[in-house]
Amino acid sequence: MIEVIGKNNFVPTEAIKKYAEDKLQKVIKLFGEDTISKIRVVTKVYPDHHKVEVTVFAGKQHIRAEVQEPDMYAAIDLSIDKLVAQIKKNRDKLRSHLEKTGIKEVFSTEFDALALEKEMKATTLVKNKKIELAPMTKEEAIMQMELSDHDFFVYLDVNTKRTNVLYKRHDGDYAVIETEEKLN
Repeated sequence: MIEVIGKNNFVPTEAIKKYAEDKLQKVIKLFGEDTISKIRVVTKVYPDHHKVEVTVFAGKQHIRAEVQEPDMYAAIDLSIDKLVAQIKKNRDKLRSHLEKTGIKEVFSTEFDALALEKEMKATTLVKNKKIELAPMTKEEAIMQMELSDHDFFVYLDVNTKRTNVLYKRHDGDYAVIETEEKLN
């Protein structure tokens, strides 16, 4: 259920793996062990810092946290704290949506939050990712974006059946870019 991997030629030690697994028990308790299908912890080492990315796969829901710290153990701790805060912050919204429509209707198709991650400072395209669009309302898209810890989210509007891009503005509010078909 818990996968701890390294990137950039870094191989996590058994001690780091065990530490991450022990710390993740807090997240597992919040969700319930039956709800989580997988947790992926990606560890990376750079010359001046360590980076930890944690993604929790719970049904069609993906919650993600990313932290950079000078120490690997501190990065693990802070990433878990960030996940717990996101779960607690969105728990009432999540519970409300699940009570109204049920998990199958809210999260009808799989969406990989990691597929949207890219290097913003890059001058050339370094990755090409594909995602499956999940039909949802704007409110559900906001909740999913908050849980994925990204500042934008691509989804299929349940009413218009068109692809939309939800993003967080600098003032903290949300905005939606709605697409239209261009007729020749």
